[in-house]
Formats: sequence, C-alpha cells, structure tokens
Amino acid sequence: MKRFNFIVVVVLLLALVMFSFRNGVQTSIVGRVSPVDGAVSARAIAAKDTAFSKIVNGGFSFSVKPGVYQVLIDAVRPYKDAVLENINVKEDQAVDVGEIILQK
Repeated sequence: MKRFNFIVVVVLLLALVMFSFRNGVQTSIVGRVSPVDGAVSARAIAAKDTAFSKIVNGGFSFSVKPGVYQVLIDAVRPYKDAVLENINVKEDQAVDVGEIILQK
C-alpha cells in the first residue's frame, strides 16, 4: 500500500510540474504584411537578441525574450522595407503588431 501511495504522489508531482510550464501564452511578436507577397522575411532586434522569421502568406511570428524590440520587414521590389520601433514585450505576452502595409 505504501508503494502505491508513493507512485500516486510521484505521478501527481510530475503532472503538476508539466502543467506549471504550460500556461498557453508564449512570449512572442506576431504580425502581417500587406500585400502578402511584398516581403519574404522579418527580424526582431533587441539590445542583445535577434530573432528571424520567414513571412508565409503575409504572416510572421517570433518567439522572443521579454524586452523592447525593433521589427524590420525585408521587402521585395517594388516595395520598401518597413520598421516598427519600441515593441515592448513582457513575459508570457503575445504582442500583435497588426497589419503592416508596405509602401512602393
């Protein structure tokens, strides 16, 4: 009986640890570009961190650490690159920068 109780306690502790790391929100930056074929990649740059993302069907997403980021959209001709400044990301927060309309 003691062995059974021990196993139950271990299983419960493992389950608790696993679920404590899954809160459903990832620290990230997401957004879209328009037109959808106007850019192929994006970068998120903070003081010590850089993240890269391919743009697929107009959308991009970065998994980042908390901090203040600059997002750079690498456009293709005839469109111009775009820059977003001061994107403040906090722990367990998904920041949606919305739709970025590329200029010619």
